[in-house]
Amino acid sequence: MATGFVFHELYLWHNTWNWAQVFPPSLTVQPGTHAENPETKRRLRNLLEVSGILDHLVPIKPRPATVEELARVHTAAHIEKIREISERGYGDASSLTPLGAGSYEIALLAAGGAIVAMDAVIEGKVDNAYALIRPPGHHATSDVGMGFCLFSNAAIAIRHAQKVHGIKRIATVDWDVHHGNGAQAVFYDDPSVLTISIHQNNLFPANSGAVSENGEGEGNGYNINVPLPSGSGPGAYQVAFERVVLPALERFGPELIVVPSGFDASGVDPMGRMQMNSSGYRVLARMLLDAARELCGGRLVMTHEGGYSEMYVPYCGLAVIEELSGHRTGVEDPWDKLMAAWGGMAAEPHQLAVIDEAAKLVTNINKARGTKR
Repeated sequence: MATGFVFHELYLWHNTWNWAQVFPPSLTVQPGTHAENPETKRRLRNLLEVSGILDHLVPIKPRPATVEELARVHTAAHIEKIREISERGYGDASSLTPLGAGSYEIALLAAGGAIVAMDAVIEGKVDNAYALIRPPGHHATSDVGMGFCLFSNAAIAIRHAQKVHGIKRIATVDWDVHHGNGAQAVFYDDPSVLTISIHQNNLFPANSGAVSENGEGEGNGYNINVPLPSGSGPGAYQVAFERVVLPALERFGPELIVVPSGFDASGVDPMGRMQMNSSGYRVLARMLLDAARELCGGRLVMTHEGGYSEMYVPYCGLAVIEELSGHRTGVEDPWDKLMAAWGGMAAEPHQLAVIDEAAKLVTNINKARGTKR
C-alpha cells in the first residue's frame, strides 16, 4: 500500500503562547506551556523518522488553502477575524484558543494540508493518507474558532472533495476524546456527509455530543454520537466500532472515509480520562482500513487533531500509521503492556449500555444503493 504523509515545519511554529495548559497567565496563574503546543506533533514526526517508517511513506507537500476554499465552510467574518488577530500579533479566537503572529497563514497551510491529502487519495496517487497538521480543526464551527481550533480542516477538505472531485457520499469517524462538534455543526442538515464521533461523555464542549443529537432536516439520522463514560478503554472502543461505526458505514456506503485523528483518549493524556493504548488505536485503524477497502476502494484520509501527552502521542500515531502503510517497524511502545494490565480495559456494562443506545440510530440512515444488508 502507498500511504501519503503531509507535514511542514511551519505547523510547529503556530504560537499558543505561555499559557498554563489552557489558562492565560495572571498574578494567580503562573506562566507555563499551553496544552496545544508543538511538542506532541514534533515528537511524533521524530519517531516516524527514527523508526524508519518515514522512508515507507509518500511525502505530500502542503499548500495554503485559499479564502474561497475556507469560505465553503466558514463565514467571511470568521476568516477575517483570524486574519486580523494574526496580523495584530496576539489574541484569542473565541475563548481559551490563543494565536499569534503568522497563525493565520499557518492555519491556511493546515487546511491546505488536509486538502492535498484528500486530492492524493481521490486521484489514486496514494491509497490512504495521514496529514500531521497544526493547528487542529475539529472544534471550529462556521463562525467560531474554539478548543484550540481555528479552521475546520477536515470539513474544508470534505467540501473540496465534493466541489472539485464530485464525491457524493463521505463519512467521518472522529475518535478524538473530545466531541467533534465542528463537523457536526457544519454537516448537521446534510445527508451527503455521515458524521460519527466517539468521545468522552460531556468533556468538551460542555453539553455537546449527546446520543440525541442525530441531525436535522434532510440530515436527520446522519449524525451519530457515542458519548462513552470516562474510563473507557480499548474494549469499549472496539465494541463501539463493531456495533455502531462499522454498521453505520456499511449502511451509508461512503465513497471516502475521513478520520479526525486525536490521540487524547489515551490512558496517560492530561486532557482526557479514557484508557486507550497504542494497541487499541492500532485495532481501530485496522477496522477502518478494512471497512474502507470493502466500501470505497480503501480511500481513507486522517487529519491530526488532539493529543497532549508528549511522551505517548508518538507511539499511538506510529501504531496507526503502521497499519495504514502495512509496514511494521518493530518499535515497542513502552506503555502498551503496562496499560493492557490495567483494570477496566475490557468493555463494561455501563459502557455497553451507551453503545447499544447509539446503535439504535444506525437504522435511521437511508440505505445506500449497492451496499450490503
